[in-house]
Amino acid sequence: MTFFEELQNETRAQRQELLAAPLIGKALAGRISLDEYVAFLSQAYHHVKHTVPLLMATGARLPERYEWLRNAVAEYIEEELGHQEWILNDIAACGHDAEAVRNASPLMPTELMVSYAYDTVQRGNPVGFFGMVHVLEGTSISIADEAANRIRESLGLPRKAFSYLYSHGALDVEHVKFFENLVNRIDDSRDRARIVHCARVFYTLYGNIFRALDAPSGHTLAA
Repeated sequence: MTFFEELQNETRAQRQELLAAPLIGKALAGRISLDEYVAFLSQAYHHVKHTVPLLMATGARLPERYEWLRNAVAEYIEEELGHQEWILNDIAACGHDAEAVRNASPLMPTELMVSYAYDTVQRGNPVGFFGMVHVLEGTSISIADEAANRIRESLGLPRKAFSYLYSHGALDVEHVKFFENLVNRIDDSRDRARIVHCARVFYTLYGNIFRALDAPSGHTLAA
């Protein structure tokens, strides 16, 4: 069994818990409202804007023995630059105020997930950040395209309102394959254990964002 397969197996319960979030079910069934979709995009903006800074911090803290991994991080950075602006463009295409989202505060679950990511890199083991990469990319390719299609059909929105979801859906499979090959090269048992642990935590933290958005007070742009 490869480490990627082990990572999949060891986090299955947490992944299923995330995918059971009511808002995800509503999106896949085409029953999500425009306000809910924009609320999801708003929280996505508030964590995606940290992806590049987190990758930079990860690359800086990797030990010399992981020079090959630092090079991979540099590739990730190039791929991820500007994605938060795509989300703001999607929000504007939905007829909402993108600048209001930019200047708003995230919901608490979003803030906590971002905080844990920084803590993992700066205080813990920076390799653990790849647990977050696994959660966000793996979840995206499994549901993003279908969710985008259902939401688009039910709300009658233009395709340009879904650049974030479509870019992280089936078209991103090659990116996930890159991640799979990358983590399979990590052979230190402690680093592997840290990635698995962090992935479990990130599944829970990411799921909390969806659950907060499904709450009556969750359909706001700010906390």
